[in-house]
Amino acid sequence: MNPTVKLPVGIDDFEKLRTEDFYYVDKTSLIKELLDNWSEVNLFTRPRRFGKSLNMSMLKCFFEYGCDARLFEGLDIAKETELCEKYMGKFPVISVSLKDASAGDYSTARQMLCAIIRNEAQRFPFLLNSDKLTGEEKELYQQIIAVGGIGEAAYVMTDDILTESLLTLCRLLYKHYGQKVVLLIDEYDVPLDKAQHFGYYEEMVKLVRNLYSRALKSNGFLQFAVMTGCLKIAMSSMGRHLESIFTGLNNLRVFSVMNIQFDEHFGFSDREEEDMLRFYGHGDRFSLAKEWYDGYRFGNADVYCPWDVINYCADLRADPKASPRAFWVNTSGNDIIHNFIRTAKPGTRRELELLVNGESVTKKINQELTYRDLYSSPDNLWSVLFMTGYLT
Repeated sequence: MNPTVKLPVGIDDFEKLRTEDFYYVDKTSLIKELLDNWSEVNLFTRPRRFGKSLNMSMLKCFFEYGCDARLFEGLDIAKETELCEKYMGKFPVISVSLKDASAGDYSTARQMLCAIIRNEAQRFPFLLNSDKLTGEEKELYQQIIAVGGIGEAAYVMTDDILTESLLTLCRLLYKHYGQKVVLLIDEYDVPLDKAQHFGYYEEMVKLVRNLYSRALKSNGFLQFAVMTGCLKIAMSSMGRHLESIFTGLNNLRVFSVMNIQFDEHFGFSDREEEDMLRFYGHGDRFSLAKEWYDGYRFGNADVYCPWDVINYCADLRADPKASPRAFWVNTSGNDIIHNFIRTAKPGTRRELELLVNGESVTKKINQELTYRDLYSSPDNLWSVLFMTGYLT
């Protein structure tokens, strides 16, 4: 036991976690599996609080130019010496998280999206002085990073600039470095979730469809992309027309909670849970923690929600007699669930009561939901509960 090692409650920055003495559950084998099962665009859908953002931060730290190899010392990926020599620190990386691209109206949400991409673009100021770029290309970069302005010098991130922004950054970085780009998009579906709730879905789905299509489809400057989200590809039946925010994207592979591949890379396994408790001197609480927090099934793996496990371990450090609590349920927006429960028919309410009482119901899960059609059928409740982590 080492009481000086801190528990990473709410820490999703891999570099901070590795340099400031936090406990880390090693998920770096995700890198090897990602490269061994290579796809140009990879989408991972998992419930919130299962380590998606930390894994994306880990990928950024590994692949990006200037990688500090010491961050990975002693971890599984460091054993793959040939792979590390070939890929570690060898790429320009664009990394954006859309978890904060949410607002009560379209205009504000769009401004947030612009700010997120602008902030990421500002990590590459050397592009303005690059002798590999033309004056016109530097002007395009300036239009992405600039804020406000007056008169002829003013820059406004128009829809055209915004939807081309990720593709433009890929192209400029490729020209500067002579190396294709790794693109990471965390919580890709949050803007759609909030747009559906606040009533501006049509505008937002058009915007993000164009943004993703330009960045991911036929992007000759892309090495590969990784995306994460809560729900699977958003598709909607509109008469005989099938609409998708990834229309025509034939280089995409989706890894949902149903897939065997990558099933242990998000969430904690039995061994990882027990190791953490033992590390902090509470191995005797493993059975109780398992009773409370085990039960999620991703592919062929039984997994725990990291947020619950870490917070329970933190409680035990403060009070060795602490009882388990439901930590996860209050950590993310529950608007969708509340809407379903409020409008649920008596039959659905009875089925929910059966589940609460420890019994079971049999339902068909639809993994092809769109935020537009969430409430088109009361049966969608079960799919949403499953995909978002409420059902284990």
